[in-house]
Amino acid sequence: MTTLPADMTAIEIVGKGGPEVLQPVSLPVPRAGAGQLLIEVEAAGVNRPDVMQRLGLYPAPKGHSEIPGLEVAGTVVEAGEGVSRFKVGDRVMALVNGGGYAQYCVADESSCLPVPAGLSMVEAAAIPEGFFTVWHNVFERGALKSGEWFLMHGGTSGIGVVAIQLAHAFGAKVITTVGSDEKCEACVKLGATRAINYNSEDFAEVVKEATDKRGVDVILDIVGGDYVERNIRSLAEDGRLVYIAFQKGSKVTIDLMRVMLKRLTITGSTLRIRSNEVKAGIAEAIEHKVMPLIADGKVRVVVDATYPLAEAAEAHTRMDESHVGKIVLTL
Repeated sequence: MTTLPADMTAIEIVGKGGPEVLQPVSLPVPRAGAGQLLIEVEAAGVNRPDVMQRLGLYPAPKGHSEIPGLEVAGTVVEAGEGVSRFKVGDRVMALVNGGGYAQYCVADESSCLPVPAGLSMVEAAAIPEGFFTVWHNVFERGALKSGEWFLMHGGTSGIGVVAIQLAHAFGAKVITTVGSDEKCEACVKLGATRAINYNSEDFAEVVKEATDKRGVDVILDIVGGDYVERNIRSLAEDGRLVYIAFQKGSKVTIDLMRVMLKRLTITGSTLRIRSNEVKAGIAEAIEHKVMPLIADGKVRVVVDATYPLAEAAEAHTRMDESHVGKIVLTL
């Protein structure tokens, strides 16, 4: 039986603002409740929602930890009542509703996956948030199929590197937008058919040219704002536009006539507030349809940089700089 310490180091958001509001503090170690695992964290992914939470724009759901961090990897040190699949000593990765930036983190068993042999804890911690998000929004909500065209905005983001690779692996033709020629090259290496530097090209015009005026079938957008109208112009008939973020704003004006004439679907989602049942379904799909691709090397986990937990502020600073892939905190 593992003896747990009373306290742990965690990162607390002290106020609202820049990376400097992320401060290491000592907090009580949480305990696993019914259907939950307590994980001794070895690595935790850093995501854009963590930045939004730091700014005061994305609070933790009621009843969940206010410590930032939505994905972790580590070893199970306590199993709550009703836990059936995992046991103390198992290596797991988990999608969590908060609490990841800490030495110990509670996770619902249904949102955990085993860490395969050969995958490092840093790589494992970089999987849940991005892969769950892409699978649900691109393949379930967006219903992307083999042979279709897919447009991903922000191709070198943590979400982008996953979306490009999975879309390519499942037979879609991928177009992506990024902010530099170097990032264009990185996206092509990940499987993009065409990478667009949005600082020198209009993505709507490039999409029109690349698809022989047909348009793309699915768009995953994290930008919003003035991209919305160009997204609608870029979609083929019966196209699907999926939103998961809106860096340029969520309130826009659109021409509904174009939506009607093309029979478009505009949808979106946020993962954090979804039920355990929904997340369990996504976890099952990831385990059976995506993890084999990672094991075979057809899809890789792209890690840009790692930082010790105490340097969470530096990790957030890196998020705002030019990077390719995930940023991970290590313990």
